[in-house]
Amino acid sequence: MAVQNGKDLLLKVDLSDDGQFETVAGLRATRISFNAESVDVTSLASEGGWRELLGGAGVKSASVSGSGVFRDAATDERVRGIFFAGETPDFQVVIPDFGLIAGRFLITSLEYSGTHNGEATWQIALASAGALSFTAL
Repeated sequence: MAVQNGKDLLLKVDLSDDGQFETVAGLRATRISFNAESVDVTSLASEGGWRELLGGAGVKSASVSGSGVFRDAATDERVRGIFFAGETPDFQVVIPDFGLIAGRFLITSLEYSGTHNGEATWQIALASAGALSFTAL
């Protein structure tokens, strides 16, 4: 796989729950993290006293974060609405030359900031709220 532009890692949101996704405007940086809890099944019979883990068990989750500049666009308005309503709409994360991660997410943090002589910026954090799907690109 060739080197990819970071700007090609996209966060998209379903604007009106009709399956039409738009890239969240103004993002400069995006990150996705996958997690899986382990279930320890070690016992006195475990070979050599080594820890044993139960495969396929435990809670799986994903978190997404992003930051960028504020833009007065439909996606910014939709993101604010999702946060204040506590909704868990469909999002997509496009990872170039890898795949598309899709599923429901809850916005767990939405921050706005700015400085006297700089642009207004914002940060967003999302947590998976159900099963995610992966489609290879």
